[in-house]
Amino acid sequence: MGIASRLGLRDWLRAPGSLSRRLAALGQRFEVQVLRQAVTPLRAPERRALGLPRRGCTVVREVLLRVDGEPLVWARSALHASALAGPWKALKGLGTRPLAHLLYADPRVQRSELQPRRLARHGHTRRHMQRQWHAATGEAVAAQMLWSRNSVFHRKGAELRVMELFAPQLACHRPGPLGKKQKPRGRR
Repeated sequence: MGIASRLGLRDWLRAPGSLSRRLAALGQRFEVQVLRQAVTPLRAPERRALGLPRRGCTVVREVLLRVDGEPLVWARSALHASALAGPWKALKGLGTRPLAHLLYADPRVQRSELQPRRLARHGHTRRHMQRQWHAATGEAVAAQMLWSRNSVFHRKGAELRVMELFAPQLACHRPGPLGKKQKPRGRR
């Protein structure tokens, strides 16, 4: 699929609002499978996006978003550990509920511009995702699963970075209006 997968995923990479609600509209059952929620050292891209110093820890939540059992998105959320005691403390008890429950229920939460990004095929993030994907699904990740989008949510002076990595099969669906069931689009 190569470049075609970016073109096919363009609508998903740019779709505003809740990704969870858009995915839920594709099928009968939407699920969040929590792969990991832990305190880890800061990664450079997260540190830069959150404007944090070199030292410190971040709270990370990694999930698979599934529609009718099919994994379609791997997502990673990161915030400075101090924000977990403040504006983002509800993240601790989120469990298998979508992160969107925290992000879009509060009008004080502001989102940065969406930033599409192609992952390095052999980079750390992709390798990490591949291990988690295989452990959770028993299947290998599609070679074309390289396109993600990143954004930072701001609430009361604390930032939360979200990265969403899209499975290439999403290119067969349009992210239509929120809350409506979607039909697959035809092959090109």
